[in-house]
Amino acid sequence: MKAEIEVLEPGLFSTIQDPGRNGFLKYGVPMSGVMDLYAANMANLILRNKPDSAVLEITQMGPKLKFSHPAKIAICGASLSPKINNYQIENNKVYKIEAGDELSFGKRLLGCRAYLAISGGLKTERILKSRSWFEGITDNFKLVKNIKLSYESTNESKIETNASIKFTSEYLVSKEIKVFPGPEFYLLSDKQQERLRSRNFSIDKNNNRMAIQLQEVMENTLKPIITGPVLPGTVQLTPSGKLIVLMRDCQTTGGYPRVMHLSETGMNRIAQKIIGDSISFAFLESVHFL
Repeated sequence: MKAEIEVLEPGLFSTIQDPGRNGFLKYGVPMSGVMDLYAANMANLILRNKPDSAVLEITQMGPKLKFSHPAKIAICGASLSPKINNYQIENNKVYKIEAGDELSFGKRLLGCRAYLAISGGLKTERILKSRSWFEGITDNFKLVKNIKLSYESTNESKIETNASIKFTSEYLVSKEIKVFPGPEFYLLSDKQQERLRSRNFSIDKNNNRMAIQLQEVMENTLKPIITGPVLPGTVQLTPSGKLIVLMRDCQTTGGYPRVMHLSETGMNRIAQKIIGDSISFAFLESVHFL
């Protein structure tokens, strides 16, 4: 009998993700992948998984899961009060799961997204070289009740640790988002550029895996651009003056001015923000675009 995780309760929004679906942008297929690459990588590293092992990305309110066979798990990223059979466990540690055990989550304490890794990785279907869920590409795009997820069972009882692995949670609370100037940044006035550098912005209610909109409005006198390529991390300035940060499930082209681009660290940090959280942009060395 194969090992499976049964979803007893789906939680708010949880998806299977790996590093992403690379090489298909020319066909209009989004990259997808984990929103917080640092946390997902750490969860896999703690378990000595391969870097491309699929994990469960859990947003704010976690699911309730039942394991059919023994396994080892680790959780990194947001602190969502995880429990095994109602026994409180901690992030960034390896835990042994027995057949019939239930993993659940409670109150959100810190951050937005947690990552559940299982020894050997989740074994959902690989499509276009990735196990990442995306609506229209994969059969599923989020956890639903009674769905079952395959994994490789392990009967090893020894919990191995590695003292050289250290997870830092500082980025979960830091509001500094590191960015590069975008292709149209230098079309902004000096006043507009300074505003991006010096003011705080806050996360709007309109945010998901495709994009995170910011609440504040900027004066925008820029004209729309000819539709051009965009990537996860591209920050667009809309005609209404709203900033939109494109995330992992974003489209492949866009017609709004691309005024900034997030660094990988910036992507990880903003992925852990919730509605109302404050952020500021810290510009890295300028990149000149032709």
